Amino acid sequence: LTVTSGCNQLPKERFSQFMPEVRTSVSGDSLMIFIGNPIASPLQFLASSEIETVQEFLSDSFPLVVAGYADTTLVFITDEFPEPPRIRFGSLLGDPNAPFSPPVLELPFPKGKSYTVLQGYNGSFSHNTDFSRYAIDFNMAIGDTITAAADGYVVGVVEGYKHGGNSPKWRDFANYLTLFHPESGAFTQYVHLDYMGSLVSLGDTIFAGQPIALSGNTGFSTQPHLHFNVLRPLHDQVVSTPVKSIGHYRGEELVKEFFAEN
Repeated sequence: LTVTSGCNQLPKERFSQFMPEVRTSVSGDSLMIFIGNPIASPLQFLASSEIETVQEFLSDSFPLVVAGYADTTLVFITDEFPEPPRIRFGSLLGDPNAPFSPPVLELPFPKGKSYTVLQGYNGSFSHNTDFSRYAIDFNMAIGDTITAAADGYVVGVVEGYKHGGNSPKWRDFANYLTLFHPESGAFTQYVHLDYMGSLVSLGDTIFAGQPIALSGNTGFSTQPHLHFNVLRPLHDQVVSTPVKSIGHYRGEELVKEFFAEN
């Protein structure tokens, strides 16, 4: 990637790709935790508390997988809390116990289009963590059409950011889409989208090759491009994973300066 200068200020507002519903309440001698999953894929929920007795209960129950569009209520019998204790919750995509297979994908741009790869598997610039190790960056211009790599469901949408920068401080401020592909158990992400650049909505059913977004330059980005990543859920984490094939190619073929044709 070519490093460019930028003078935009980091956004003050943060956007979430989806919003799980988590509520705690106390009734009599019972502490109740309600968890709702608002998306089509399973979610793995995490929870922790500084209160030892609560943490013991949480350790027996979490991580907790909740199916797509499902909810559950946990009940902890105790007479110690007149009001709900402070509990930290988090969520991760997918069910680590569900079957998973390396996905067969289409290239994430329209038929007849071609793009140069800026960075491929194990790219030294930024594809060197468990979350991005097998990502592929395509040299797309702002406003170019991005298409779905496989059939699936939209489970994450962020499109409210306007700018980007060449500092890692911008990493959490990219627009992106997340799709869930039940056939393989994988998720695909399409990152650095243009402001309001999503062409689909949370919950939509998507088909391979369907236009889903417009490329941009938001977040930690040194030039306009599409960061395409395939994710696999594991226990307590979600990691980048190689694909079986993408378009006419094997994933490992798409190295820096490779010309990918669809």
